[in-house]
Amino acid sequence: MTAPRNLRFKSLPVTPNTPQAAAPAAARMTGGEPKGVGRKAVPVAVRPGPRPQPVRWLDVVAPPSFSALVSARSWCLCGYERTARGRSGVLALIEAHTAHPESCPLLNTEGSEAA
Repeated sequence: MTAPRNLRFKSLPVTPNTPQAAAPAAARMTGGEPKGVGRKAVPVAVRPGPRPQPVRWLDVVAPPSFSALVSARSWCLCGYERTARGRSGVLALIEAHTAHPESCPLLNTEGSEAA
C-alpha cells in the first residue's frame, strides 16, 4: 500500500478572495524640476586612445621554497628570446631584459625622432 500524497505546497501563496488584494501605490514625488525640462547628456569621463600593445615579456618562476630552482624566460616580438635557471642566471637575465629596449628595433625610437 502506498501512502496518500500530500498536496500542500509551502512555496505557493494563498490566492486572495477579494477583488483588490494590494493597496494602490502612493504617488511618486518628483524633484524640483518642472515638467518638460529635458536632461542633457554630459560625458563623465573621456577615454584615451587605444593602449599600446606589449612588445616584450619577462616570466619568472620562483617557488616559495628558498632551496627550489628559480627559472625565467624573456622574449620580445623582434625575435629576442632567452631563458635562465638558478638565482644568478635569473638575475643576469633580468638585467639583460631591462637593457634590451636600447637595442630592440621595435622599441628603439631614435630613427623616428631623427626624421
